[in-house]
Amino acid sequence: MAEDRTGGPCCLPFVRPEAAVHILLLASAFNSLTQRVHAELRDHGHRVAVELALPGGSMPEAVRRHAPQLVVAPMLKSAIPEEVWAAYPCFVVHPGPVGDRGPSSLDWAIHEGADAWGVTVLQADAEMDAGDVWATVPCRLPEVSKSELYRGEIADAALEAVLLAVERFAGGAYVPRGQDADRAAEARLRTRPYMDQSVRRIDWSEDSTRTVLRKLRAADSQPGVLDTLLGGEWYLHGGHPEGVLRGRPGELLATRAGAICRATRDGAVWIPELRPRRETGRPPTFGLPAVRALGDRLPPLPEKPAPRWSGAGNRGWADIRYREERNAGFLSFSFPGGAMSTGQCRRLLDAYREACGRPTSVLVLGGERDFFCNGIHLDVIEAADDPAAESWANINAIDDLVEAVLTTTDRLVVSAVAGNAAAGGVMLALAADEVWCRTGAVLNPHYRLMGLYGSEYWTHTLPRRVGPGTAERLMRDALPVSSAGALRLGLADRVVDSAPEGFAREVADLAARLAALPATASRIAAKKAALDRLQSVTPLAGFRERELTRMRRAFDDPDAPYHTLRRSFVHKERPPRTPPHLGPAAVAGTGPAPSAAGIT
Repeated sequence: MAEDRTGGPCCLPFVRPEAAVHILLLASAFNSLTQRVHAELRDHGHRVAVELALPGGSMPEAVRRHAPQLVVAPMLKSAIPEEVWAAYPCFVVHPGPVGDRGPSSLDWAIHEGADAWGVTVLQADAEMDAGDVWATVPCRLPEVSKSELYRGEIADAALEAVLLAVERFAGGAYVPRGQDADRAAEARLRTRPYMDQSVRRIDWSEDSTRTVLRKLRAADSQPGVLDTLLGGEWYLHGGHPEGVLRGRPGELLATRAGAICRATRDGAVWIPELRPRRETGRPPTFGLPAVRALGDRLPPLPEKPAPRWSGAGNRGWADIRYREERNAGFLSFSFPGGAMSTGQCRRLLDAYREACGRPTSVLVLGGERDFFCNGIHLDVIEAADDPAAESWANINAIDDLVEAVLTTTDRLVVSAVAGNAAAGGVMLALAADEVWCRTGAVLNPHYRLMGLYGSEYWTHTLPRRVGPGTAERLMRDALPVSSAGALRLGLADRVVDSAPEGFAREVADLAARLAALPATASRIAAKKAALDRLQSVTPLAGFRERELTRMRRAFDDPDAPYHTLRRSFVHKERPPRTPPHLGPAAVAGTGPAPSAAGIT
């Protein structure tokens, strides 16, 4: 149980129906944290709408239009004007402990090597991050990237703090505390500046590997670390240590799975993605696998494939890993941003086939703490000479992977969804026999917002899981679903209540128990008969053909909405207004959260 520094143990009972609150989420973007807050507040019975703070829009007018009882800002880059916070109670989620202030809170914490941090819900007032405290929750900061922390430990703490703050608000009796009421917080009251590139800059001749990794992790995924490489200026994204390769500081040493290895003063690091610096008057740039981004600039370098087997001698960075434990196999993968390009899909399919050749009765598929999968790789598609052709190649590659999972009949397959999943990534998870979600995972099982019908056999797996009516509603509403909501709907079979760092261990124990169950052998024996029955009545090839026929139309039509929506997404163009599906029509809650049944 987390300790809440504003008033004793933090216990979060489900909100009673009579305590339901009409809440407006005010955000700069409908990002991962905003989606999770949206989904879980609805799970708790609150009426929730979203308004994006966009250039040229009037925040006071938008808030008045919604007439909320409470405004919550999970991720807001601009200040809430006095006209709003003076008229409505406004809670701001700050990714730092009480007393910490400024726009680069988490960046500074990682940069300085903090191992403990926190999230605070403040009441907005005239001074940024200085308002009274409604809730604060501590969290750990393991040595992973800022984006992983933001979707993991920070999001968990933020959600706990928001739910507690809303519960206190709904109760009507709680009096928030000023930040100077806590002596420990008062001692660290400070506003730190925006962390610019002068702080982030890497000195390859002087910085140790540890220092380089901290700088890279503190800048991931935005803004990246600006650097000069092969005659160009690039933002470096991501960073992983290399255990063996060495060279002159700053030298490029090798490539691996699209990443480049660069020497530091005392070692080397792998950098998966690069983004060119934006030129004045040009559209925003976007990240690509480092080898793809450098193109012809890259000199001949050895490709150093990582051994897939995890073990004492194979601890270097790899985006695909396999290990075995107690008659269960674990095929883990972690791709930047969660998207999978054509090449990544094919490499994962090869690894999956190898894993299926091993003598195990259970195969667990999924990352260990972050994204599961977000479907096809829109950035790589946008950068292709022929985006339509690359779209077609990518959708077929991910379909091949999903088909392999659907037609596996000699073992049980489990999708372990540690982090968020969307579109085809959700359908990849649903292809397995069981879906286990971490409590913090958010699913977006739809394609509509990218102007696509969808593939990955969703017309088979989604209705099979949730029924035709619910499948249609999920596709139409295009709203995020929490892990608890996924369990209730039938998208998930189990919710694993664990911190991000503990998910892999919990899953390993559950998989071992599943492999040891006497009923597992009979379930495996029944899989082939079930697949044979399906193939004789409604062959899987028919689902794929019908889906891809509609996808091909969108890919091949240059005027199809998909191409415009893809470009806007890749270049991070902000919409002219809040999308209608997030507005008043979406305010109704989805009912109480499920009981503890199915949650471990």
